[in-house]
Amino acid sequence: MTFSIKDMTVNYIQYGSENEKNIVLLHGWGQNIEMMKPLGDKLTDYHITIMDMPGFGESSEPHQSLTIYDYVEVLEELLQFLNIKKPIIIGHSFGGRVAIVFSSQNNVEKVVLFGSPCVRHERKSLKESLLKKAKKIPGMNKLGEYAKKYIGSTDYKNASTIMRETLVNVINEDLSSYARKIKCPTLLIWGTLDTAAPIEEARELEALLVDGGLVALPGYTHYAYLEALPQVINILRNFL
Repeated sequence: MTFSIKDMTVNYIQYGSENEKNIVLLHGWGQNIEMMKPLGDKLTDYHITIMDMPGFGESSEPHQSLTIYDYVEVLEELLQFLNIKKPIIIGHSFGGRVAIVFSSQNNVEKVVLFGSPCVRHERKSLKESLLKKAKKIPGMNKLGEYAKKYIGSTDYKNASTIMRETLVNVINEDLSSYARKIKCPTLLIWGTLDTAAPIEEARELEALLVDGGLVALPGYTHYAYLEALPQVINILRNFL
């Protein structure tokens, strides 16, 4: 099924129970509906909605770069179109960031976040530090896109120009003020071996929440929600 907004076509699926308990699943950067279906498939006693974020899966790529707020607007418009009110929002990584902003501004029953960075931290690899120093050397300030191509993250390298700009827009936002405004119960499920969003960031986020709790999963990574799927489903059922 598809939905149109701002000259973009958004692909989404719905399945499960037809009751009024709605779960909306939001995937991470570079992912798609299929990455969230393992969760949805275990929660079919709820009404499940999963969308491909614009620029991913079968949704169209935007004509210009987007911000986190554009993605929130897309989610708001889709849920209004589907007449979904007071949903349970579950997001992974980038999808969790969208969930944080959305849930701070809309009526949400509960929120679950997997490996979702909130507080912005400067992280520079050794290569990036060396590049910064090298650019100060006369004649070396034209490295620009060439350097980014080889030193940037995998997500950055794999993205189109528009989606690269979008990625920069998204990760440069500190969402602390939005996290503080979430009033509903919020559960953080995090792998202790997550390097994309270290467990320390989960603790920072937990401290910002009015009604939040953290479940740390020892030995799992940024994809802990899939790696420990049976355990995560049990945790979700107890929370939801």
